[in-house]
Amino acid sequence: MKPALKFNQTVMKKILAATGFMTVIAACNNQPNKPKVDTTPVLSQTNNSFPMPVDTIGFTTDAATRKYEKGSILIAKSDCLSCHKIKEKVVGPAYVAVAAKYPATNQNIQYLSAKIINGGKGVWGDVSMTPHSNVSPADATEMAKYVLSLKGVQ
Repeated sequence: MKPALKFNQTVMKKILAATGFMTVIAACNNQPNKPKVDTTPVLSQTNNSFPMPVDTIGFTTDAATRKYEKGSILIAKSDCLSCHKIKEKVVGPAYVAVAAKYPATNQNIQYLSAKIINGGKGVWGDVSMTPHSNVSPADATEMAKYVLSLKGVQ
């Protein structure tokens, strides 16, 4: 009887080992595969406006300004909107007023990019524009392009 008992013990060990291995595999695969979620704002197909957070600032767009979506997102994520709005003067001028004053030329884009980074005073009144030295030149350029794209927005 000993050989049969040894056979049963060997088989039982293999069964237990296989069961343990399968349990580990099942536990590792128990996590559902979650698709990556893109959190980048996307233009709505129905009203051509951004979902949060840009709608909360009165953002309007058309085909011409969609080209400068990156600049609008950078502005929405910055502190710019505490002093500027799209269509109304707050502390600083409305973006549409800036766009009306400066044609969208490379020279004006560079000028406004430098104003974003270095700040300024005197162009729109006595209140100084705070410097934003943490904004990269590339991002400031995108922001300036977006602001200038608002020319003619009502």
